[in-house]
Amino acid sequence: MDRTTPAWLADELGVDVTGLADDVRLDCAAHGLSVGHVVEVAADAGTFTADAVVLATGARAVRPAGWDAALTLHTAADADALRARLVPGSRLVVIGAGWIGAEVAGVAAAAGVEVSVVEAAPTPLSAALGAHVGALTAPWYAAAGVRLVTQAQVVDVRADGVRLADGQVLPADTVLAAVGARPATAWLAASGLPRDPDGSLRVDEGYAVLGAPAGVRAVGDVALRRSARHGWVPGGHWDAALRGPDVLVGDLLAEPGADRTPQDLAPYVFSTQLGHELALFGRPGADDELVLRGDPAAAEGWTAAWCTDQAVTAVLTVDRPRDASAARRAFTGARLPRFQRSALSDPDRPLRDVLRA
Repeated sequence: MDRTTPAWLADELGVDVTGLADDVRLDCAAHGLSVGHVVEVAADAGTFTADAVVLATGARAVRPAGWDAALTLHTAADADALRARLVPGSRLVVIGAGWIGAEVAGVAAAAGVEVSVVEAAPTPLSAALGAHVGALTAPWYAAAGVRLVTQAQVVDVRADGVRLADGQVLPADTVLAAVGARPATAWLAASGLPRDPDGSLRVDEGYAVLGAPAGVRAVGDVALRRSARHGWVPGGHWDAALRGPDVLVGDLLAEPGADRTPQDLAPYVFSTQLGHELALFGRPGADDELVLRGDPAAAEGWTAAWCTDQAVTAVLTVDRPRDASAARRAFTGARLPRFQRSALSDPDRPLRDVLRA
């Protein structure tokens, strides 16, 4: 939102991606998959036969039925359309106070847009961080000039505003639905591949689709990866898009008898929202103990850690880049990082000295 041009993943890789392939078909949609001794993909340009196929069709933004007047934000074209609408003095209603909703709200408010955010849960980011930590981000909205309405059920979405279940109407010039994304796997319905209710494909540590014949892999937004450290890890994040394919290819091309223990990538999310820099490593568990480092009301930033008796399962850093660097290193080991319990809550103790990979 605050960039004038997209940041393309191909540029981040530093290579000519299309030049590496023998045959590239752009603007060519896949319609079906047949899996047997070989794999056949039916697409606009005909049928392709291969010994192996990598499913990387991404995700689509969720727009609930009846919300046709709302924009979504998932593609570069979506960003262009939204940016053109958000002129100073205009009114924006964002439905959803997750990662995307919070990021858009902060950028739009800073640009002079009147912003309201509607969230069905009691706190922002509760699905990702839990209600306790999510509540610590709520004051950021007022500080950024954004109106936050929680525990609110949207019953009507129109081009000129949103009506809530309590009868309240939030007028708008633009409505953005920021209520998540789902894997774009509907085209696989007749393939016989097992899909989760949200459309995701469960894969092993090397991104092989579970329950599918050999040679069928999935990576990125469509994949729900099995991790020895973190359980089931969804795709959909920049770091996974950069590093997951390398793990997949290494496992796919491994010589028979070679060590096939793929790197277990730690889940990683970063976000700039409402004037704060966030980084989340690992996956918080609903029953994990929460430990705070620093005062969330203070200006110097703070860190949250989720722990079991033996290990740290996740770390969230807010405006604490040194903690972020230490947490990233700690989650590169073969097991979850261990910790010194007495020191974990002390913000003056460097996190690198507290966590052990």
